[in-house]
Formats: sequence, C-alpha cells, structure tokens
Amino acid sequence: MSEAFIVAALRTAGARKGGRLAGWHPADLAAQVLDALVAKLDLDPALIDDVILGCVGQAGEQSNNVARNAVLASTLPESVPGVSVDRQCGSSQQALHFAAQAVIAGSQDIVIAGGVESMTRVPMGLPATLPYKNGFGNYMSPAMQKRYPGVQFSQFMGAEMLAKKYELSKDALDAYALASHQRAAAATREGRFAQEIVPVQVRNAEGAATGESHATDEGIRFDASLEGIAAVKLLQEGGRISAATASQICDGAAALVVANERGLKAMGSKAKPLAVVRQMTVIGHDPVVMLEGPVPATPVALRKAGLALDDIDLYEVNEAFASVPLAWLKATGADPQKLNVNGGAIALGHPLGASGAKLMTTLVHALHARGKRYGLQTMCEGGGLANVTVVERV
Repeated sequence: MSEAFIVAALRTAGARKGGRLAGWHPADLAAQVLDALVAKLDLDPALIDDVILGCVGQAGEQSNNVARNAVLASTLPESVPGVSVDRQCGSSQQALHFAAQAVIAGSQDIVIAGGVESMTRVPMGLPATLPYKNGFGNYMSPAMQKRYPGVQFSQFMGAEMLAKKYELSKDALDAYALASHQRAAAATREGRFAQEIVPVQVRNAEGAATGESHATDEGIRFDASLEGIAAVKLLQEGGRISAATASQICDGAAALVVANERGLKAMGSKAKPLAVVRQMTVIGHDPVVMLEGPVPATPVALRKAGLALDDIDLYEVNEAFASVPLAWLKATGADPQKLNVNGGAIALGHPLGASGAKLMTTLVHALHARGKRYGLQTMCEGGGLANVTVVERV
C-alpha cells in the first residue's frame, strides 16, 4: 500500500479581525499559499491532481466553491480542480485526510490540502444567520429539534460545560491562556515560525498594496500578564470563560502538498518529505457539549496507529477555548510539556476552516526543529466532532 507524504507545508501569519489581512479577498489569500507551495518545490502545477480546501463560512466571498476560486486566482492552470470541505473547525484537517486517503489509494498522486478563512469579510456564523434573518429557515430541522428539544447548540456553552465537567477553575484557564501567549511570543522571537510563514503584502480597504509585509502572527500579546487576562469580562455571568481564554477571531490560510511515491518521483529532487501520515481518525460525540470530541478520539487513533500516548513527541490540540486542551490533558494524562509548544489559537488565532492545516504546518516544522519523531493533532468541531491525525517525521 502507498504512503501519504507531507512534502511541503506553509501558512500565512494570522491576522486579527479587521487587521493586516482584512484587505484580502479570501480566494486571493488562499492563492498566495498555493503559489508559494508551487514555487517552493519548483513544482509543475499540471501535476497537481486536486486542491482540497477547508472553509467554514461558505457564503459571500467564500461561496461558490472557494477552493476552485483560489485555483483560478492563482498561477495554477485551469486544469487543476478544487473542492471545498466543511467539517466545521476541522475542515482543513479533514482536507488533509481526504488528500492522504486519495494518494494512499493511488487514485491521485499529488494533492494540495489546506484551508482559508477570512473572519473579517465573512463573519462567523454568517451562512446560518443571514438566511435565517431573511426568512430562509434554520439549519435545525424538525427532527433535530425533536431529538434535542429546547437545545441551542453553542460552542460557548460547550466550553463552560467542559470546564465544569473536568473541574477546571477560572484561575487554571487564565494561566493556560497566559502560557499560550508566552510560548507563541518565544517562538516568534526565536524565529521558529520563519520556515512555515508565507509573507503577504498588506492591502488597504480598496485592495491596493500598502508596501508593508505581513509575516508575524498579529494576535500574540508579547506583554501579556496574568492580571490582565484575569481582568477580562466573563462571557457569561457566573461562568469561567472569557474572551482572553478563548481563541482569537482570525484571518488566514494554510496548505500542504501531499503525495505518494509516484508523486514524489514526478516532482523531482526538490520533493523531500517532511512527514508521513500514519493514522487518520474522525469521530462523532455529544453535540451539546460539542467540544469534548478530542478526548475519546485520541485513544481510538492511537490504538489504530499501534502507538501509546507516551510514544508521541508533540501534541497539537486546538485551543478553541482553554478548557479544551486542559480537559484533554486531564483525561489523557498527557505530558503538558509536549502540548502546543509554540503556542496555540488563544495567542495565534483560529481561522476556522484554515486551522487544521495551520496546526499541521506548525506541527511538522516543530518535529523537524526539535528532532522528534511522532506528532498528534486533534481538533474539536461543531456538531460534536473531532479529527485526529498522527504523523511521523521523515
């Protein structure tokens, strides 16, 4: 059976809502990463069998198959197809899974998997709220409402439920958020992100270049303090979660080139794999708590991979809220020193459909920088889903 190699992995630096990437149409932003991957590998774009991009807000500028639109906005030929994936926050991690499955099966040899999200230009929840406000119905069908009577699915409520279930105090959540900023700040100062970030020109509201380059994650608070984080207003009265212990709204794009042995040979001498995909898991879990999926999904993935948790050298658990990685740590007994070593979404931002590819890009580069072997990535996702990917450095 063929293997799925990650040959290159790049991302834009994250940008705050209304920040340094706000002037970019999301299709054009994704195209920047596609072009950078092709240039990095000196890849003949005609060899690319497909482009699979995750995107959650598939409305407005991200509608009508944003993956295909990104191809058409890039230097890739029209012959390269594209398809958009929505598995909520795990969309681009699922894009990686689909790409890996295709090259393992041998039906395709070279696939680009990634994601894009402009949360500035397509606000979170717009594909559901805009039609509803204009009389075009709700995504919750009568059968769903009968199964979950009176339930309003909410990630914010799920984060609070998780904190309560795993007895995570507000002080613990605040301390974790501070550590995320400190790790991200250290990684930035030490140049650990340099190999994975595609510098992008800043554009103004009219889309014209300003002459500035965006190459540093904009959300990192280099002067973060526990006192400052603790003072942020709670999201709900009597709760434990605040905006400071939640992921940042973010604009960004990321993508990876995935290939089998035939694809590597076709690409030539510059195609030196970074990692091989060893295991791909996705599960469904409680859609009300919503964010707990990584906890039961992790042992499933490890069992299928024939590995123990201690075999894994680095973990990336998406910081949708601080309660997610802390609950995961408590449930699994994992080593916190291996977790999100370069910071996470609390500091770096969570560009929804791009986050899975963004985290994997950081993970494979971190494995190489530290000389480690195995990495595990997992994401909580709307609807009570979770993806897990295990990779091995090559």
